[in-house]
Amino acid sequence: MKDIIFDSFQNDVSESLLRHKSILDVLTKYTESSSRINRAVAKAVTNCGCIEINAKKQCLPNEDNSLEDLSECLKTHMDGCLCESCREVIEREIGNNLFYLTSLCNILDINLYDVLLKESDKITTLGKFTFR
Repeated sequence: MKDIIFDSFQNDVSESLLRHKSILDVLTKYTESSSRINRAVAKAVTNCGCIEINAKKQCLPNEDNSLEDLSECLKTHMDGCLCESCREVIEREIGNNLFYLTSLCNILDINLYDVLLKESDKITTLGKFTFR
């Protein structure tokens, strides 16, 4: 069922992309959409204030500590949660980003669902050893 949703989305994107068919257009629009996500998150901090960023040096545990200790030690540096308005803007920008990512997949003849499955398999197999 999920592959049908992905395939349908990928086909819909292919049919709706009219002006920016060139791979150069898609690459630059994809980069621009990533920047717009960053900007929307920054605005949630600086204009709205629904989230705060309290960043400081990540504390790394000793060599004797386990991966679980490392996972617990590292922080997101974010406090609060998105208000409905900021969430709506960020979701819209992430949707645009997905559109251009899918467009890139279409141009390169890559199935987005296959990419997701491969990445999921890698994460499942390697778990925390993916070190991202």
